[in-house]
Amino acid sequence: MGRAAVFALALLAAMPAWAGPPRRVVSINLCTDQLAMLLAEPGQLISVSDLATDPLASSMIEEARAYPANRGGAEQVFLMHPDLVLAGSYTSQASVALLRDLGVRVVQVAPVDSLAGVSEQIRVIAEALGRAEAGEALVRDFEAGLAALARDLPPATAALYYPNGYTTGKGTLADDVLAYTNFGNVGATAGVTGGGTLPMERLIMADPDVIVTSAPYPGASRSEEILTHPALTELRARAGVVATTDADWICGTPHILRAVAAMRAARDGLEAGE
Repeated sequence: MGRAAVFALALLAAMPAWAGPPRRVVSINLCTDQLAMLLAEPGQLISVSDLATDPLASSMIEEARAYPANRGGAEQVFLMHPDLVLAGSYTSQASVALLRDLGVRVVQVAPVDSLAGVSEQIRVIAEALGRAEAGEALVRDFEAGLAALARDLPPATAALYYPNGYTTGKGTLADDVLAYTNFGNVGATAGVTGGGTLPMERLIMADPDVIVTSAPYPGASRSEEILTHPALTELRARAGVVATTDADWICGTPHILRAVAAMRAARDGLEAGE
């Protein structure tokens, strides 16, 4: 019997039922990984994506090491016999479609593009897990943490500037973080919607009060050469610089509060003349 036939028989034999809260949950998306780890009851979550242990992408690397990792392939995931798979809207559509064709319940969520959306996404994942009460508790904690970081200050300007001149503009979680902490986003002002490139000339002309950049990846990278350009070095000498990890900004989870806190400290520092 060929490998494909054996796999097909295994799929048919392992078809899960959907009755009641899921007992075997697999997450194949970095952001759902983290929400599931925060919300699932012990033993309910059985696997997270391999990105969950990447220190440059994940805010929960230590917690993630307690779970078997998956690479998001339909065959690997199905053989774990899940009764719920959590995925992102940009997760491999072929994998998602195959899992659904095989009778697996898949809940997909889109990237969060606002701080209000964090609470909404917590509730979506909590509901999928049958953990609505835990979800509401997490929402309360998140919103209390967010409220503690609110200030009524005039806006300063900030530029998010990463390797290859990448930035984020309108309609993004990062843009909302800047707005919440009393910063205007240079990328948004330059017309960037979502993610895109901000020419260095536009950055220099904008002369932002603060430049936000990420910690460098191990080893030299051509994409990072722009960050050492003399013009940018000169700009940094007169502007505040906030160095964060990408993990602080990527996902719409309560860990976004780290990014909010970093930007709040930067804005308060400007107000104090530091």
